[in-house]
Amino acid sequence: MHAVEREKLIREVWELAEPVIMARGLELVEVEWQREPRGWVLRIYIDKPGGVTLGDCVKISEVVGDLLDARDLIHHSYHLEVSSPGLERPLRKKEDFDRFAGDRIKVILKEPLSGRKTFTGLLRGLEGEEVLIEVAEGVIRIPYGAIKKARLKPEIQF
Repeated sequence: MHAVEREKLIREVWELAEPVIMARGLELVEVEWQREPRGWVLRIYIDKPGGVTLGDCVKISEVVGDLLDARDLIHHSYHLEVSSPGLERPLRKKEDFDRFAGDRIKVILKEPLSGRKTFTGLLRGLEGEEVLIEVAEGVIRIPYGAIKKARLKPEIQF
């Protein structure tokens, strides 16, 4: 599957699944579509304040699975997985960068900024169209549109 077809499918699944997920008080965090050793996998990550339960995942899997079957978006066999985004939750929406201010994040850029494509530091929030991250050198401003991927990167302490 070409990248353009993959992105189109992810967008269609997102548009189909988000309203039913939101109607159940949950948030759609991420949709992934990839080939794995066991075949094609459609992975949907959901979240809610206080965390996602196994029951939430089962219910969303049933509802979204039925919708996907009814719409016939995917024309071959695949595995549907619904789960929590975990500790390293992806940050996709602008609101995420304010919501998780104060947490450690890792950002990968589409193009280098000051010679770097990867930054890890303390998220300071969003100002206009810029994400503020505190790194060893100080606070850097990254244009929101320059971000390829961003995710929480909590420090694990034992």
